[in-house]
Amino acid sequence: MAGTVSAQTLAAPTDKVILTISGKISVTNSGDTAQFDRAALEAMGLMTIETNTPWYSGPQKFEGISLDKLMKSVGAKGDTVQAIALNDYTTEIPLEDFAKYNVILALKRNAEYMPIRDKGPLFIVYPYDSNPELRSQKFYSRSAWQVSKLIVR
Repeated sequence: MAGTVSAQTLAAPTDKVILTISGKISVTNSGDTAQFDRAALEAMGLMTIETNTPWYSGPQKFEGISLDKLMKSVGAKGDTVQAIALNDYTTEIPLEDFAKYNVILALKRNAEYMPIRDKGPLFIVYPYDSNPELRSQKFYSRSAWQVSKLIVR
C-alpha cells in the first residue's frame, strides 16, 4: 500500500548502534533485538519539545523521536519499558506514558547533538511545561539520559 509505513521491516544499522530495544517486541533486525544507529532514528522523523527542565536553566529545545512511534515500529506489546543508561541507571516507564504525554527520545538539545557528558546521546524528555502533573519527581525520575537500551516488559 503506497504511503504506508510497514511495521514488519526494520533496516539493519550501518553505523555505530546507539540504541538497542529488546523484550516483548515483534520487529527485530539483529537476533531478538531491534538496533538503531543515529541515522535510523532520525529517519523516523523528529519532533521538537521546548520546555523547562530541572537540569538546565531556562527553556530548552529538544529534538527527538516520538517514543510512541518508536515502540510501534518495533511492535512493542508490553506494559512497561525499562530504560537503561550508559552509567547503568535504570528506570521503569509505563508504555502508556509515551502516547499520553508525547514523550520523546531526544537526540539534540538546542539544535546540537548531545554528547555523553551532557546527557546524550539519547535522553527521555517529557514536555514538562505542557502539564503541571509532569513537573514532579515521579516523571523526572523516568527521564533517563545517556539511554542505550530499552527493554519492553
